[in-house]
Amino acid sequence: MSEPSKPQGRKFQLPEHLKVYKDVWVIVEQERGIVHSVSLELLGEARKLADKLGVEVGAVVLGAEGPDLNRICADSFSYGADIVYKVTDPVLSDYRTDPYCRVMTDVVNAYKPEIVLLGATTLGRDLAGAIATTLATGLTADCTELDIYMDNRSLAATRPTFGGTLLCTIQTLAYRPQMATVRPRVMSMPERDDSRVGRIVEVFPQLREDDVVTKVLNFIADREQNEAQLAFADIIVAAGKGLGKPENLKLAFDLAKVLGAEVGVTRPLVQAGWTTFDRQVGQTGKTVRPKLYIAAGISGAIQHRVGMEKSDLILAINTDPNAPIFDFAHQGLVGDALTILPALTDAFSRRLSVNRLAG
Repeated sequence: MSEPSKPQGRKFQLPEHLKVYKDVWVIVEQERGIVHSVSLELLGEARKLADKLGVEVGAVVLGAEGPDLNRICADSFSYGADIVYKVTDPVLSDYRTDPYCRVMTDVVNAYKPEIVLLGATTLGRDLAGAIATTLATGLTADCTELDIYMDNRSLAATRPTFGGTLLCTIQTLAYRPQMATVRPRVMSMPERDDSRVGRIVEVFPQLREDDVVTKVLNFIADREQNEAQLAFADIIVAAGKGLGKPENLKLAFDLAKVLGAEVGVTRPLVQAGWTTFDRQVGQTGKTVRPKLYIAAGISGAIQHRVGMEKSDLILAINTDPNAPIFDFAHQGLVGDALTILPALTDAFSRRLSVNRLAG
């Protein structure tokens, strides 16, 4: 990535009391011992930022004491952390905004990181906004790129704007910490290195359950919900307006069934009522990074592109040879998706049947 452009329109000077802020932190999102993959992706990104700044990577792990938390601390070192701030209290066993925000505000004020990163998940967005408001600092949401502007050590956070038609880079100048959220699968997963070790700083906030208004009545894991899990899919068959009418969406589902894939769609199809929002890929939907992304009847507008362009292999199917999607797809088929999708379904079905018989 090229050097971020210099801030215009105001003179930057970091106040003296904020110059003590150092290190790049990732707040590790975990629920019932399961770490969200975006936190590991962010540890890899934090490693790059910290190396540019010449500082350390801190991982903040919150929860109730136990073997799960100890394992998560060890995993944080394996994915790039130098320090783990292990914050333990029974009240933190399940996520609730109030106690998590209070604890994180205290920890930030005590140890003074210059950058704090969170995943742009339901939990991460909620917590990031609460912390930034309490600390009266800046927060850039749903970033697609992060870098450092070395002239003033500021975080250059790039995100889509104006409905996804432009990308803008935002810098938090005279405030610390600098905060950003990043969608799952936007950043690459770092290589795991189990030889890495680091320091653990234990924090005991001494919370009282009676002081917390909200109570956890039940816990339903995302993977148990009857919704598409696009963020975890290795193969996605995505459909756009080129399919013509709702009945033709079945062609994408037929191919997905053969491939063991998920089905994604563009925003207009959700707006038209063809399917539900959990299948929407793009700026206002899910960000995905599958091994194979089959885009059928999708033009490739930037609103959709920002949600899938980092897929390992993009196969585009479109009748228009000048469609924008061919500019960034790895492979392209110029033709009618209504004809090509059934042909692919049949070809894959026969090939997989042969492989099963041979096995």
